Order: sequence, then C-alpha cells, then structure tokens
Amino acid sequence: MNFLITAILTLQLLSALAMIGLILVQHGKGADMGAAFGSGGSGSLFGASGSANFLSRTTAVLATVFFVCTLALAYFGGARPADSGSVLERGAVQQPVAPPAPATGAAQIPGTAAPSPAPNPAVPSLPSGQPAAPASGPAQIPAR
Repeated sequence: MNFLITAILTLQLLSALAMIGLILVQHGKGADMGAAFGSGGSGSLFGASGSANFLSRTTAVLATVFFVCTLALAYFGGARPADSGSVLERGAVQQPVAPPAPATGAAQIPGTAAPSPAPNPAVPSLPSGQPAAPASGPAQIPAR
C-alpha cells in the first residue's frame, strides 16, 4: 500500500514539474499581436502552427494525470483502517462511570446534615476540630 502511494505521489510530482515547464515554454495569445507590430519574431520551438497543438495537448494530458493522481491520493488518504485513528481520538475514549450508590440511613431523611468531610490540613482549625473563622483584618501573606 505504501509503495502505491509513493508511486502516485512521484507521478504527481513529475507531472506537475513537466506541466510547469511546458506552460513556461508556451507563448501567450498576445505574443502574436506584438509580432505583428514589429516588436519581435513570432517563431517558436516547434514551428508556427504545430507548437500550439503539441504543447497545448501535452499540457492537457499532464493536467489530467495530475488531477487523477490528486484524486487517488485523496481516496487513499481517506481510506485508512478503522483501528488506526489519531492519537487524540484514541485518548478521548472514556471509561463508563458507575452511578453513585444510593444514600442509606440518615442521609435519606430531609433536613438532616450529611457527615462532615475530613478536615483539610491547609486550613487551620481550633482545638475542637472546627475550622477557624477567617480574620476580620487584611489578609496576611505567610513568610517563608
């Protein structure tokens, strides 16, 4: 599979370079008008009549090859195996969360307080275990 993609990519690159070269060799429609007023010769590489047919047909064939290669690369780029997703897609898979256990005992009675959580060591507490009320003055930054 990788060999096929590499071959198509190489063919696309070669056809693009050949197309660029052929387009630069061709002369525009305005070149004949300039030659009619004496600003230069109108001769070309393949003669006066054969150059337009040969160069334009070759450019059209190379453009067709380029577009077919582009479509083939787009097809092979979109047709990847199902198991090979991006790293972000593989990391985004979440494990199912179990529903919380139903409350039992006093927690089911309305108006009763739930048990208090474990004390936070970062919050100073009173000897009774209750957290200390914040100071009413300006906040102080502890020194290190």
